[in-house]
Amino acid sequence: MQQVVPGRHTALAEGEFVVFVIGMRVNKLWKIHRWLPVARSMPAMLRELSLQGDRGLLGFRQMVWGRTITVVQYWRSFDELEAFARNPDDPHLPAWRRYNATIGSGGDVGVFHETYRIEPGRHEAIYVNMPVMGLAAATQHVPVGRRGERARERLAT
Repeated sequence: MQQVVPGRHTALAEGEFVVFVIGMRVNKLWKIHRWLPVARSMPAMLRELSLQGDRGLLGFRQMVWGRTITVVQYWRSFDELEAFARNPDDPHLPAWRRYNATIGSGGDVGVFHETYRIEPGRHEAIYVNMPVMGLAAATQHVPVGRRGERARERLAT
């Protein structure tokens, strides 16, 4: 169990960064032979990125809700995210090609992603009596006072 950090904290991310949300949804539970390979591909990608160190992935968090598995990833830059996604020597592109060849538009398994480029100072987060998580785990976990007491101050608006 992660240790709870008492008090109010925020995330300090200097410079631009990217939030990448990716996931899959099991549309037909009984077709395990179709969705299980898709479900297994993301942990392999995250493991490889974590082992290789400085590829641009700052951190991630996985969540399961019903039939949907979602991974929120924090990347140092869009260029590094795109380089990983398009490199045939990395696990993403072969997995994507397999998905399209075997599942395609068949509807057994759905996939999605969303990409957000965050400009410097244009993020806000607060963690009260929480373990270090999310953006703070991917960047820096600091007391709220370092970035401002109110959300508007932390957003630099």
